[in-house]
Amino acid sequence: MGAPLGVEALLRLSVVAALATIGLKTWAWGVTGSVGLLSDAMESLVNLVSALFALLMVNIARRPADEDHPSGHTKAEYFSSGFEGMLIAAAAVSIVWAAVQRFAHPQPLESLGWGLTLSIASSAINGLLAWQMMAGARKHRSIVLEADARHLMTDVWTSAGVVAGLLLVQLTGWLWLDPLLAIGVALNILREGGHLAWRSIEGLMDSAVEPEIREQIDGTLAQFAPHPIRFDHVVTRRAGQRRFIDLHMHVPADWTLGRAAALRADVEQALMHDVPGLRASIQLLPTNVEAQSTQATAT
Repeated sequence: MGAPLGVEALLRLSVVAALATIGLKTWAWGVTGSVGLLSDAMESLVNLVSALFALLMVNIARRPADEDHPSGHTKAEYFSSGFEGMLIAAAAVSIVWAAVQRFAHPQPLESLGWGLTLSIASSAINGLLAWQMMAGARKHRSIVLEADARHLMTDVWTSAGVVAGLLLVQLTGWLWLDPLLAIGVALNILREGGHLAWRSIEGLMDSAVEPEIREQIDGTLAQFAPHPIRFDHVVTRRAGQRRFIDLHMHVPADWTLGRAAALRADVEQALMHDVPGLRASIQLLPTNVEAQSTQATAT
């Protein structure tokens, strides 16, 4: 495929794919009566609601900074992944409930060939979309796309497990395998939901930038080594697609303010050029002054 699409375009595509897979999986459940396929369809319903909520959060995250939100609204993306994690947990509970009922009242499965074909077709749609969304997540550094892509891949593996299990049911006649598969699906998506919720919590707690981004920052600062300056109290954080850095730049005490400010501007421009989406804030200090800070000198 070509270059990754934009965040909103991918999320709209996710909505369309979710509608298509809900239709295919519901059809598969209707013709077979399999509670395993029903659990698969319920997970696709979660995909649909999550994609719609993610679209809303992305639009909020793109709002410019204002008086009440001077750092912008980028953290809104984390609400999307947290919301998706909660939806997944709710879907898992519903799936387990349906599976327990089927254990108590087993039913024969019908038209498994059609049902499995429809399930495989929906998995192909989700697999292709998940691959494209993960590429977009890397390009745009979007936790929303990453969360959706991971959930879609969970859906793909879930469907693969359901298909394999139903083939065993057809070969062995063991009807108890069908609800057992549904419980396995529930546990798997519950694990993924916990992962997404934890990512959301980490983002809201102002985590430091990723190690590879920190290496880029250190490399950029090292380019200014020929100047008689030094940097310390480097503090980084991330919020959605945005990255922030605060640091102190010590310059010779006999420099004019204009000269020091001009070099600071060069450093800020270099940082923001080398790390797209980075917002830099640099405090100027004379070389013989050490600022007191309760924060760590590096993150």
